[in-house]
Amino acid sequence: MTAYANQQTKADIYKQQNVMTAAPGELTLMLYDGCIKEIKLMRKYIEEGGIEKANEAALQAQAILSELMRSLNMQITMSKDLYRLYEYMLGELVFANIHKRAEKTEMVLEMLGELRDTWHQAIRANRLQVMGTGGSI
Repeated sequence: MTAYANQQTKADIYKQQNVMTAAPGELTLMLYDGCIKEIKLMRKYIEEGGIEKANEAALQAQAILSELMRSLNMQITMSKDLYRLYEYMLGELVFANIHKRAEKTEMVLEMLGELRDTWHQAIRANRLQVMGTGGSI
């Protein structure tokens, strides 16, 4: 095994352990981060003419959005609104991928960024509340 392959394997193990030990809120944050990363890659590849790589990144982003949709508790009213929002974003990504239109991802990135930031603030507020009450995280 080469030194690079060994480092890559260690990085993969670290990522897997992070996912396996993350709290549900942190998993959602990881999904948002991953989706944003894949959409940015998709945009880059579209702009550079890397059609196959753009498609791969688009499919990854779409899979993440689908996972976010599946994770919603539809008994909660807000989940229904989030579902429709994710559905809209998914449609925009499919369109952008089919037609190789990077600009169609701008609104999706903006919305995901806002959701991600809100989610991050909620996690932080929850941690502060738990710490303030003497509980564990």
